[in-house]
Amino acid sequence: MMSQPVPPPPEVAARKTVRTFAFASFLNDMGSDMIAPIWPLFVTSVLGANMTVLGLVDGLGEAIVSISQALSGYASDRLRKRKVFVWTGYVCAALSRFGYAITHTWPLLIPFKVLDRAGKMRGSPRDAIIADVSTDANRGTNFGVLRMMDNLGAFTGIIVALLVIGWLGSSERVLRTMFACAAIPTAVGIVLVLLLVKEAAQDRRLYKGFSLAHLDRNFAVFLFLSAVFSLGAFSYSLLLLYATRMGLKTSTVPFLYLVFTAVATMSSLPFGRLADRIGRKAVMLMAFGLWALTTASLLALQVVPVNYLSITVPFVMFGLHKGAWEPVHKTFVAELAPPEFRASTLGAFQMIVGLCALPSSLVAGYLWDSYGKFAPLSISLGLTLAATVMLLFVRERRRA
Repeated sequence: MMSQPVPPPPEVAARKTVRTFAFASFLNDMGSDMIAPIWPLFVTSVLGANMTVLGLVDGLGEAIVSISQALSGYASDRLRKRKVFVWTGYVCAALSRFGYAITHTWPLLIPFKVLDRAGKMRGSPRDAIIADVSTDANRGTNFGVLRMMDNLGAFTGIIVALLVIGWLGSSERVLRTMFACAAIPTAVGIVLVLLLVKEAAQDRRLYKGFSLAHLDRNFAVFLFLSAVFSLGAFSYSLLLLYATRMGLKTSTVPFLYLVFTAVATMSSLPFGRLADRIGRKAVMLMAFGLWALTTASLLALQVVPVNYLSITVPFVMFGLHKGAWEPVHKTFVAELAPPEFRASTLGAFQMIVGLCALPSSLVAGYLWDSYGKFAPLSISLGLTLAATVMLLFVRERRRA
């Protein structure tokens, strides 16, 4: 009689799941950021679109991200399936990059951009799996590992893009080839998820799904303060623009991008571990404080000499903010949410924060044009202070 294979202990299976998602995320982000530096050049120079079209395509993409995460989280909890949304999301990302490579007019970019951003459906179900296989003692660490590998993949992708462009130039043929090659790492990630992630058996009854009634007032306060903070936390693009308007050469922009990506990569795991030791709320307060230091250091450039050192400080602070904020807020949300509705709650949270982030950069740009480049920084500081005060009233769930 053949003996049945002995399943690995739960902690071993959990580590394998986290590592698999981490490597898949590294590969996908490497492919994504291989094309991030050349995306504006491709859309405007190769396809002949203007800046309005570029903004339209990118804005549409961000809206799709927010909606896709909410819908996939809801469907994942309702169907009690997680893994299928993860690998399907990676398939969408890989196919979109092939689509970019063969597009010859900008209107055809739109369906591929929608497909690309719809691939973010993987986020909420994947985060729910990680939250489910983690314990109170290592949940922050596991999200820190995932975020570290995200950022490391982005850093690697940027380096690859800069090396290829520096070696081969930025001709149309080179750009199209890079878009096609960017799909390869994601395809490898798909295989890893399909072969190595084993989804736990679930009750196959169809659940009614998530509703706001499942959330308590404590989580509602956290959601509201996160939305307030997101309204003031404008994108890194404006930070890079601040650097160029301070007199630095445009050629230094990729260096600054690499600085904050490298700092975020190195700090994500330590902040995740710190959250497991001293609590999620304390690290969240640090994240808000680091964003305040980012904006304050840019404001200080009005009175201090502008040089490479002084302009690098805000990007170091921004990288530390990302390293603290991104893994820990997911941990916080996963623990405040009812366990059976984790994917729905994570998706709804990402949707609301994402939709608030859309007008954030728009309003920051308007304030810049109307009242000067330091007006958005002052507003952002005020919103960050308000979010910090509200966070003091959020009760952290008692951990085992």
